[in-house]
Amino acid sequence: MIEQLPEFSVTEISAAIKKMVETTFSQVRVKGEIFGCKRADSGHYYLSLKDENAILSAVCWKGVAMSLAVKPEDGLEVVATGRITTFAGKSSYQLVIEKLEVAGTGALLKLLEERKQKFAAEGLFDPAHKKPLPFLPTIIGVVTSPTGAVIRDIIHRVTDRFPCRIIVWPTLVQGEGAAEQIAAAVEGFNRLSSNGPIPRPDVLIVARGGGSLEDLWCFNEEIVVRSVYNSDIPIVSAVGHETDTMLIDYVADVRAPTPTGAAEFVVPVRSELASKLMLHASRMINSIHRLYTENKNLLDGLARGIPNLEQILSDNVQKLDDRVERLNLAFNNYLTTKNNQLSLNEIKPIYIKNILEKQTDYIDNLNLRLNSVSIESVLKRGFSWVKNEQGKTIYNVNDARHSHRLDIRFVDGVVKTRPVGKKDELQGDLFDNL
Repeated sequence: MIEQLPEFSVTEISAAIKKMVETTFSQVRVKGEIFGCKRADSGHYYLSLKDENAILSAVCWKGVAMSLAVKPEDGLEVVATGRITTFAGKSSYQLVIEKLEVAGTGALLKLLEERKQKFAAEGLFDPAHKKPLPFLPTIIGVVTSPTGAVIRDIIHRVTDRFPCRIIVWPTLVQGEGAAEQIAAAVEGFNRLSSNGPIPRPDVLIVARGGGSLEDLWCFNEEIVVRSVYNSDIPIVSAVGHETDTMLIDYVADVRAPTPTGAAEFVVPVRSELASKLMLHASRMINSIHRLYTENKNLLDGLARGIPNLEQILSDNVQKLDDRVERLNLAFNNYLTTKNNQLSLNEIKPIYIKNILEKQTDYIDNLNLRLNSVSIESVLKRGFSWVKNEQGKTIYNVNDARHSHRLDIRFVDGVVKTRPVGKKDELQGDLFDNL
């Protein structure tokens, strides 16, 4: 006789399996590669872990995901700690992740190298894209945690070197949501207006203190790398210690070894600037003095080759006085001589009369010659004087034909006429004379 097996309902067997599984696997660590990872709008992550032979479904609730140092993504090899539970509705089981660790540094380094090659191929690390830092910024923007030692170090260092205004955009620098906040801060600074209530910074510092590769992983996220690349404001990256190199360091315009080093990059030392200014001022004054001295020496040398002006003037003044004195003496002598000549008895009145008669005859002769060639004399001899409308004398037929009006002057009057063929501007007739 066959022994009767106990009978279970579907719910009962599912509950029994659930109890057994959750009791047996209440705390497990599972190593595998993430694939099919999806983040729901609720913030939960749904994914699978696989190895070469099997697949295990898994879920990471939002509360746990927010504390993860590394965001779950496909291809990442991890060690997940949690518990196995069943889902009766689908006769399936899954791992509820309570802790997620990268399976050794090698897995993260492999992923880091893959991303580095991808971004480099796109030109995001091209030196030609790097922007120069301003020499003396008036406003510095800092993207970091507002409560850590990093921001205090930056403020202290800037204050010591060259005090200026610092604007902090507080963000998470580790865990879930850190990458999104850092990217949003960089983009937010770039959207600010230069004359707005919160002015746009001249330079940005993205900073975080030291930590493990997992702790610094948000600075390797694509959203952060692209936001830094697209920034119009020059950016200095200062993440971790000097030996830590994140992808943000390759895309930033300048990489600083530490947050304190970033402050040293963005502002000069005021006392050193003052010393340089004093040095340049001293050099300028010395140069001007040297130039003045050289020109003065040159002028003095040229002056030595020029005769003494006072001596030249005194010699010529003396010569002028001598010439004036001699001229006055000569003129007085000349007047005396002439006066003496006029007073001599040998100058007779008849002599003066003869001179006057000769001069009168000469003038009368000139007058006769002048009258013989005068216009009236010429006209009396039967000649006429022809002039055009402009009063110019006509000397030939050609000039007469080209004139509009002719005035012919005789000894007893003037005849006004026009050349044959010329039209009267008043009557419009052709005529020979008026």
